Amino acid sequence: MFLSRRTPVFALTLLVSALFVVAAAPKAAVAQVSAFKQAVAGAASRDAALAEFYRAVNFEPIWTGNNDRSRRNAFLAALETAGDHGLPQSRYNPETIEAQLRAASTPQERGQMEVEMSRLFLQYARDVQTGVLVPSRVDREIKREVPYRGRAQTLAAFAQSTPAAFLRSLPPAAPEYSRLMREKLRLEQLLAQGGFGARVSGTLAPGTSGQQVVNLRNRLIAMGFLEGNATQTYDANIQAAVQRFQTAHGLNADGSAGQGTVTELNKSAESRLQAVIVAMERERWINRPRGTRHVWVNLTDFTASIIDNDAVTFQTRSVIGANDSNRRSPEFSDVMEFMVINPSWYVPRSIATKEYLPRLQSNPNAVSHLEITDSRGRVVNRSSVNFSQYSARTFPFNMRQPPSRGNALGLVKFMFPNQYNIYLHDTPAKNLFGREVRAYSHGCIRLNDPFDFAYALLAKQTADPEGFFQAKLRTAAEARVNLNQPVPVHIVYRTAFTDVRGTLNFRRDIYGRDGKIWNALSREGVALRAVGG
Repeated sequence: MFLSRRTPVFALTLLVSALFVVAAAPKAAVAQVSAFKQAVAGAASRDAALAEFYRAVNFEPIWTGNNDRSRRNAFLAALETAGDHGLPQSRYNPETIEAQLRAASTPQERGQMEVEMSRLFLQYARDVQTGVLVPSRVDREIKREVPYRGRAQTLAAFAQSTPAAFLRSLPPAAPEYSRLMREKLRLEQLLAQGGFGARVSGTLAPGTSGQQVVNLRNRLIAMGFLEGNATQTYDANIQAAVQRFQTAHGLNADGSAGQGTVTELNKSAESRLQAVIVAMERERWINRPRGTRHVWVNLTDFTASIIDNDAVTFQTRSVIGANDSNRRSPEFSDVMEFMVINPSWYVPRSIATKEYLPRLQSNPNAVSHLEITDSRGRVVNRSSVNFSQYSARTFPFNMRQPPSRGNALGLVKFMFPNQYNIYLHDTPAKNLFGREVRAYSHGCIRLNDPFDFAYALLAKQTADPEGFFQAKLRTAAEARVNLNQPVPVHIVYRTAFTDVRGTLNFRRDIYGRDGKIWNALSREGVALRAVGG
């Protein structure tokens, strides 16, 4: 045995342990076992999780032993289908691994392959279970806490499991993941057939006819919104299909193929497939129980929903953060603990110093609907302050808007205390909810139907949620109402998702985040494919 001066100390300890175990065995067997275990210990020493696992099993094989065939075959079969999950197939190379396994003839080579198989298994397990990418490295506003599993514990659990069943349990169990995977295969088959067909030029309205209507018809058929037919006229069937398309793409469903609708119609099958693969990666980032009851805010869909037992029981339109570097709504999960009826608005410091201080410097009586308070919460007399002497860094005051119908938060806010100062709330600016794209806030989520949202939440703890809420509202006094059962809140960003009917929906990548994710996945080796059959 050759040991260099670079051999890690704990690797030597592992080797001594392995040698001690086989000391009483026949000489030839000792040499074989010792060489294998030395190779395993040396290879595993470069990875703490692998070293921990193999030390616990006394450096015995889980891949290369005579009884490990079913485990090997199950894992190699899983690697063959990695592309189905939108994973980087080239990262795993099952054919190469299989050839290397067959070629490993010495105990040392088998030991090296034993550890390599475990390393590859842990890579695959992490990729398919919790994602290929680290979200915060792709975009700093993705605050997602990915539920990574312990690597040594994962390997130990696999070693004690029924291999095929364990491998099937790794991807997200959420029904949405399975539906996205099904749609991914459908789009791959469409790619093999040439995609969605010729693009539509110009804009079209019911009653028109000609080649562009034929192109419109063919794309609607390929996308699944229209039954096959030979019409060349924009008839009632095409109009109804356009409306279905518009609904599934977050557009105003007027049945006319205007500029916005044609732009979405002309998106390629490749770009739609990219969005589905990105959505599957995002599902892996949130691969944990979401809560029997939870709130689901999809930023790109401009909606906030209450989900009970996987069914949408309430949904309202929302306004999200404007597409500005300091105002985009972040993505994260937290737990809603209470609501505040007749809330005060405590102006965030960034808004107070960047937006309001310059106005106060020009006119001390500006933004008169806001109170200026000191560090003890006492209201400051504006006329006694020379605002020009302060900068954004040295401004010593806070700003507060008392409860009122004109309050920036409206008449209720829903709190899940977090470091980003993001919450759901009412708003006096109701006109924005009628717009197709609703990105206007400073980052918080405004609700179109906040009272009904409150009633739905309170229905779990009072027989008369509306009466309870309205009684608090009529006092005009700020009132905190705790939720007896706190509700998980997930603020997500999905440009591809399925609805309650299983229909695949697409939304615009308003913040450009999914484009970044796709580019990062591409760099990791994820590729589009066309699948026949």
